[in-house]
Amino acid sequence: MDKYYYFVAQLPLLFFDKEPLLKIDDFLEEGEKWLSQSDFAILIKVDINDITICKNDPIVLKDYKKSEKLLRIDIMEWRKAKKINQEYKTISFPVSIIKDGNPLQIEENLMLLRWNFIEEIESDHHFDLDFIVLYYLKLQVLKRLKSFDKEKGLEKFKQFTEIGV
Repeated sequence: MDKYYYFVAQLPLLFFDKEPLLKIDDFLEEGEKWLSQSDFAILIKVDINDITICKNDPIVLKDYKKSEKLLRIDIMEWRKAKKINQEYKTISFPVSIIKDGNPLQIEENLMLLRWNFIEEIESDHHFDLDFIVLYYLKLQVLKRLKSFDKEKGLEKFKQFTEIGV
């Protein structure tokens, strides 16, 4: 696997609670310059919402997708159990993450859980495609977080919960 010292060295650090200094489009534009065609083809297919494991996915991406799938199944099973007043012990996260707080706080907690998982597996990778894939996943987490707007969310909530007009 190729090493991408120059590309990775120019990437700014990312922090969960801070807006990134690098936009996704700029990241991909730089990636196209530095990565091999085959590695760039893999990178542009990386999507934080896609949990379908593909044969040519890097191992770190497969690990992320497995984790994300387990998270989604856990949330689904917890919600089903709650609906029929049964207990369900989550496997992939503490239940307080989805039990406590408003929907925005819960979504932020879930995004932090994803972020922490990415950082955990990122610590074993430096200057390689795996690191770049994980960096791209983190950029996507930050983009999702930035998309949250309390005012617009409250407006949509009121719109959908208004009774007949």
